[in-house]
Amino acid sequence: MMHSVERRDIVLVVDDSPETLSLLTDALEASGATVLVATEGANALALVERITPDVILLDAVMPGMDGFETCRRLKRNKAVAHVPVIFMTGLSETEQIVKGLEAGGVDYVTKPISPDELIARIRVHLANARQTHSARAALDAAGRFLLSATREGRVLWSTPQATALLSAVTASPPGDSLTLPEAVCRWLASRRSDPAGIEPAPLDLRVEGSPRRLRLSFVGQIGPEELLLRIVEDEGLLPEQVLRSKLNLTVREAEVLMWLARGKANRDIGEILGLSPRTVNKHLEQVYAKIGVENRAAAVALAVTALTPK
Repeated sequence: MMHSVERRDIVLVVDDSPETLSLLTDALEASGATVLVATEGANALALVERITPDVILLDAVMPGMDGFETCRRLKRNKAVAHVPVIFMTGLSETEQIVKGLEAGGVDYVTKPISPDELIARIRVHLANARQTHSARAALDAAGRFLLSATREGRVLWSTPQATALLSAVTASPPGDSLTLPEAVCRWLASRRSDPAGIEPAPLDLRVEGSPRRLRLSFVGQIGPEELLLRIVEDEGLLPEQVLRSKLNLTVREAEVLMWLARGKANRDIGEILGLSPRTVNKHLEQVYAKIGVENRAAAVALAVTALTPK
């Protein structure tokens, strides 16, 4: 269930049946997971305050607080809201499946449970959750610097961070709507005049009387006359140089992390950098230890944050 450079996946099993708990604990531990056990919903809610599991297996029907209410409360806790919940129901309780999904579950299995099938489902949901979390982290980081504008250069909306950067290159009086510089309007017009529809290369904007340099890039077209743009401060450093400086990495470690953040698999990173897959793994182990993370998704999220101007 895990890779050698990653920590053991943590599975929380919530069930009042000793037989089910014993079966799942044995099977999950044999697959390489760490198993936490709670025999009722209240115990599960208390446990996740101390430890964040990677996936939760939740019995639908339990005395006291049932699985549906337990799931709803788990999903209200921001620390574990992203953790996939798989419901476990008896064959005679299949009408509860919809209720479980509505409560925030991502899947269900019926008892008697087939451990092999359950472990396969866990693998899928763990992969999906990590990919989503990584993508969301990247979007949160990049999304802070978005704006939309007309082709004539009138800014329709912008995030606070984008507004702060734009104010350095626009001459609009405070309180007035922002208008992009003439150079940007020409840059936008060049895209419209290109018959091939090729996206324009990012545009560098210098801040008058300052060494600062901003970079404007085209993200996409929202409507007929509304364009989505991104503006960031260009520090003039290569991505691997930024990672090396901010995260205290060696040159090679920074290169490996940069390609990891770009979505490359270990084998691809090895081919790009002329390293064996084993050497790439060794570098990643060092990177994880230095930046204080335990898996690829967390490393990618941290790298994206480090590469995004504040």
